[in-house]
Amino acid sequence: MQRIVSSGALKKKADPANPVRLAVAYSGGLDSAVLLHLCAAYVTQHALSLSAFHVHHGLSPNAGDWVLHCQRQSEALQIPFDAAHVQLGDTGQDGVEATARKKRYQALGTLCRRHRIDVLLTAHHQDDQAETILLHLLRGTGLAGLRGMQQLHTAPNLLGHDGLCLARPLLDCNRSELEQYARDHQLVHIDDESNADPRYTRNALRLNIMPLLAQHFPAYQNRFARTAHHVSASLELLAQITEQDYALCRIDGETAVLDVTRLQTLSQARIDHVLRHWIALHHVPMPSTARLAEMRKQLLDARDDAQVTIRHDTIELHRYRHHLQIAHCANPLPELQPFVWNGETCMAFPAFGGDLHFETPESGQTGIDRDWLLAQPLTLRSRQGGERLRLAANRPTRDIKSHYQTLGIPYWQRKRLPFVFAGTTLLFAAGVGVDGKFLTSVASGVCMRWQQYTAGEGHPGS
Repeated sequence: MQRIVSSGALKKKADPANPVRLAVAYSGGLDSAVLLHLCAAYVTQHALSLSAFHVHHGLSPNAGDWVLHCQRQSEALQIPFDAAHVQLGDTGQDGVEATARKKRYQALGTLCRRHRIDVLLTAHHQDDQAETILLHLLRGTGLAGLRGMQQLHTAPNLLGHDGLCLARPLLDCNRSELEQYARDHQLVHIDDESNADPRYTRNALRLNIMPLLAQHFPAYQNRFARTAHHVSASLELLAQITEQDYALCRIDGETAVLDVTRLQTLSQARIDHVLRHWIALHHVPMPSTARLAEMRKQLLDARDDAQVTIRHDTIELHRYRHHLQIAHCANPLPELQPFVWNGETCMAFPAFGGDLHFETPESGQTGIDRDWLLAQPLTLRSRQGGERLRLAANRPTRDIKSHYQTLGIPYWQRKRLPFVFAGTTLLFAAGVGVDGKFLTSVASGVCMRWQQYTAGEGHPGS
């Protein structure tokens, strides 16, 4: 057991120059009691920081006693202890099991952020891995489900923490080994009465199905684990191929733009893997196989002039001409916001999702008369329709839609581009430019430029 802890997930993260801060997800049950005892010995030998975190769900009348038990056991091992209390609330379609799991990991992620933890360790073992793989099979899993749980990975969607590693150093041990270890070291642990309730899916497998498997297929856990290792190796190879395909289909310099023509040269299976990889980069749940197939059909089979938008979770997938793009769903823009320019180089408009910059024209370029602009009552407005603008005195006045089409501005971005009015007259259209009748060659000319916030970004001062 000690060998597993000292050479497994912990060692991968260790850096002598910057020791990691570890935490054990400590429920008080046998598995986590063994892990905590092992880690306590390990960190003492290697001068590392270790904490114990417990989550109180409130589902059992004994939950309060379990918190006290975990605290006392942690103190006996001289390990700092902290606990989080969660309420499941309305479990909806997820059910108690899935909701409790989600809330538990969210709480553990919060505790890790509070204590600046680098690696969160859980006590999942080989029997848990077998249960997980079997559950995934029963749900019609793909390859990722057959891989089961990984020994070391990040889980930002689960833990809400991008910089946190989740490690399972006991994953190659079976339950019998843990029980023997607990007996040898006389570890005190709790027994959660809900583990005997067959209404919960995992309990039904553990109590009714796994004993039959053990009877007819001794050491089946090892075989499941071997399958998981084989699948992991295959997934690594598949990931390399997908990365190559994604690089082939990605527009140079654009991390969220794919070329439809290049994508269509791939087989359907490879297209699906590229789309999954592309969606995964935006940290949203993966669509089902059927949903992904529908997305592929709509995005790739559309006419070149079609405007295709598919909403998935918090993102939107768009097709514009021969390009596919992903954007985060945005709130509607306000209708207008009056303002006065007092000479700032940049003004933030968080409600409109961007900054308005005021810059000195480059040599040979024209701009707006600075003194005139300082005296104007200005208004930032969202698009109302019917706006027209002339970019230069020797060019025709055109409607904004025509400008957008000429400039190749995708249709879904257009609704996010505001206008600046001086009184009732259109002065500037974001993404297009200043109306030519306001341009002058005076030395004090000013140019205007709109900078949209990227997904998840806000103004530093907002």
